[in-house]
Amino acid sequence: MTGVPGRVGVIGGGRMGAGIAHAFALAGAAVTVVERDADAAAAASARLLESLRRSVERGTTQRGIDELAGAVTATTDASSLAGCGLVIEAVPEDRALKIEALGRTERVLAPEAALATNTSSIPIDDLATGLARPARFLGLHFFNPVPASQLVEVVTGSATDTALVDDARRWAQALGKTPIVVRDSPGFASSRLGVALGLEAIRMLEEGVASAADIDAAMELGYRHPLGPLRTTDLVGLDVRLGIAEELHAKLGDRFAPPDLLRRLVADGHLGRKTGRGFYEWSDQ
Repeated sequence: MTGVPGRVGVIGGGRMGAGIAHAFALAGAAVTVVERDADAAAAASARLLESLRRSVERGTTQRGIDELAGAVTATTDASSLAGCGLVIEAVPEDRALKIEALGRTERVLAPEAALATNTSSIPIDDLATGLARPARFLGLHFFNPVPASQLVEVVTGSATDTALVDDARRWAQALGKTPIVVRDSPGFASSRLGVALGLEAIRMLEEGVASAADIDAAMELGYRHPLGPLRTTDLVGLDVRLGIAEELHAKLGDRFAPPDLLRRLVADGHLGRKTGRGFYEWSDQ
């Protein structure tokens, strides 16, 4: 299999799910996004169509918007995934929610179909609990914003078939992205490293070492990071970063303990770009 599967499903049509659907649609797949209710499905459809329209306007695809729009569907009916060769779960970073969504999805898939999770921190083997075919399950961790990002983290569980890992590499390459293969471990590679840097940056801000902008500039100019750790946290979502930090804290110890500043901002509803405020003000962007 050299390209992407002909039919791909995505569970959850938020920013990440819509981005994943966008990438597969541009690569030629027919994509079905499943959401929890009609309002969420309508919002996911609008989000996806707008992002596809932007790709057409920017010239990043030779296909027209009508053709692309005909290749994507948003629905509440999980049974519509029955013919998919690959389904990717992209619901919020909640263990119980993901396990339920994965189990419900597996029941409608053909035995040879692949099932993946976009989790950024929850162990693959934990999410495989209750699956009848764990050999056909693995992690495909995409990065925000999905259309522009170049990386896909392929995370292997203890039961993941090696042939599925090879397929996952090829799928990522067909999307124009670079796959890295990581053994199932807390935070995998990207989240573990990224969160460690982000938490230390938050502690520095909390201690008054420097301003958010200057801390970020240190990494952007000194180490050539495209974005500093605090601005990145705003884009990812402070609530998402807190959830990952709590997962890593439980598994890896106090070096991943979330700073009080992060907890306070999340409790106050300051979650970053999506709410207009985090470590930066986003109301004018």
